[in-house]
Amino acid sequence: MARLIQQFKDALSSIEPGDDKANAPEAHKLVRDALVADAKLTEYGADPVLIGSYKRSVSIKRIKDVDVFVRLPQIPDDVTSQKILDRFFRVLHDEFGTDADGHRRTKRQDRSLQVSFPEYDLYVDAVPARPHADGETWEIPQRGDEDEWVQTNPERLTALSTEMNAAHDGYYVPIVKLIRQTRRAQLGTSKPGGFFFEIATYQAFASGSVSGTDHASYYASALGEISRLVTNFVDYGIDVEDPTLSGNSIRIRATDDELSAARDRFADAAQTARDALSEEDEGQAALAFRGLLGKNGDDEDVFPMPPGFNEDGIKRASVVSAGARLVPAGSRTFG
Repeated sequence: MARLIQQFKDALSSIEPGDDKANAPEAHKLVRDALVADAKLTEYGADPVLIGSYKRSVSIKRIKDVDVFVRLPQIPDDVTSQKILDRFFRVLHDEFGTDADGHRRTKRQDRSLQVSFPEYDLYVDAVPARPHADGETWEIPQRGDEDEWVQTNPERLTALSTEMNAAHDGYYVPIVKLIRQTRRAQLGTSKPGGFFFEIATYQAFASGSVSGTDHASYYASALGEISRLVTNFVDYGIDVEDPTLSGNSIRIRATDDELSAARDRFADAAQTARDALSEEDEGQAALAFRGLLGKNGDDEDVFPMPPGFNEDGIKRASVVSAGARLVPAGSRTFG
């Protein structure tokens, strides 16, 4: 069976964010400083924290956005989501202004403000949050409704990810990265996005159906269970549950065609991974995994070939025959 241990390690290294790891926290700090410097937001107890895939260490190359969750524990009940978004816009636009082309760096979105950092080629999304009535979770602006808020619990997902990773000897986080890369390679910019597949991966692990002894076996096992969850979601309307909020499920905006494509591509991916795992020829197994993982943000193949194999997965012919009396001289000299 093809385990390709070093190749999976190299694949994970190839999708690890590079300079983004330094740029993301710097951009976050600049947005955070602007928000906590505002007198009104300070009155509301503004307390920004990082959330999202970057915080959970499951981002893959390249990081395009960083999520800042701005907790406002003292915000009055009569402050609507529209009003607080207006306040965020004024504060951030005053601080960051326009870019070199004269475009506003702060863009209003349904439930957040997006600030561009051209020098880093990334964005920071600042999301206002007020306490939920339960005193434990939070509420953020509801999409498309200026007076409504919706319950959320992003910090809980960070804790759950850490716990799941520990429970599986450090394999959970790398597998989430590989699944996110698989989604990118197989679906491109189509929905569902990476967050949906991250939650599907979490639920796959939580079901007890995912196991392994190395990256290859965990990856193949996870793909199989994720494919089942996606098929159930698309064909039978069985929701993927939100592990951070009891009774809630993950909502996505995807067309029927996109959902069908996700179902079919991940069913094929699961079968390809199973076949590759049982393949005795390492070159052919590597070729299959390369096809699943595609190229990284630098347009480089994610999965490398093992030593002694060409890029087409065929073993290189040896220039020395068994039992040969003469061996070609090398090109290196020593002295």
